[in-house]
Amino acid sequence: METLSTKAELSAWLAQGSAGPRVLVPTMGALHRGHASLLDIAAAEAGRIGGEVVATLFVNPIQFGPNEDYDAYPRPLADDLETCRACGVAAVFAPPADEIYAPDRSVSVTESSLSRRLCGASRPGHFDGVCTVVAKLFHLLSPAAAVFGEKDYQQLAVIRRLVRDLDFPVRILAGPTVREQDGLALSSRNAYLRPEERAQAPILNEALRAAARAYRRAGGCGDAGAAAAQFGKVFARATLARLDYFETVHADTLEPLGSGSEGHARFLAAAFFGATRLIDNVGEEG
Repeated sequence: METLSTKAELSAWLAQGSAGPRVLVPTMGALHRGHASLLDIAAAEAGRIGGEVVATLFVNPIQFGPNEDYDAYPRPLADDLETCRACGVAAVFAPPADEIYAPDRSVSVTESSLSRRLCGASRPGHFDGVCTVVAKLFHLLSPAAAVFGEKDYQQLAVIRRLVRDLDFPVRILAGPTVREQDGLALSSRNAYLRPEERAQAPILNEALRAAARAYRRAGGCGDAGAAAAQFGKVFARATLARLDYFETVHADTLEPLGSGSEGHARFLAAAFFGATRLIDNVGEEG
């Protein structure tokens, strides 16, 4: 496995010729079983198309807000490289921030529809940072496909729109959310939870699944009001949490769904457990 830390090293590696089409897994490192599942999906796709897997380990500074955890974000490079090696990754691109962004950078990629609400409302500029770095990685690596997790569902929808609107020749593959036994979605930020917060954190997923059941029970196209009421009833048990948002949205457009709305529903929520912000989502099936 090659480990590359500069654009020059990446360019030289690409110029040597590769085993075939590249399947990209962009990450910010601190890899866990959820990331490993994305690498496994990439390996299966690479095998299908006769290609190879490339992963990136890059904590992207421009998607963090001024009061967020960029400096504290975990960066266990040696462990991450071992995970990539075990998953059969051909090359890892792990650049420092100043390798990706010039100090006087003045161009970015902006998404103005899907990112207006949900996490975009409470994290202004976040998805512009995501779109910008992903566009740069697509340009630098020219992958045939890229894998993103459904756990960050709004991000997945934004990336799909980025590819559609800017005509990137990249197929976007979605990996299902990987969870702990108690239902908590795996996240690098789970390590920040205090024991008592960790004990309550699975209620977020429990409440989302309860909302999905209420929506289905309403019949027809469902009832977003019933979903919200049931979510609130269950989430109230998380006494250490502060809700950021809960929304019933169209799975593709992320626009709100109401009573009798048409389209597949997705239920998304974000909540603070102490200082740690967790996100989760489920589909209609719960």
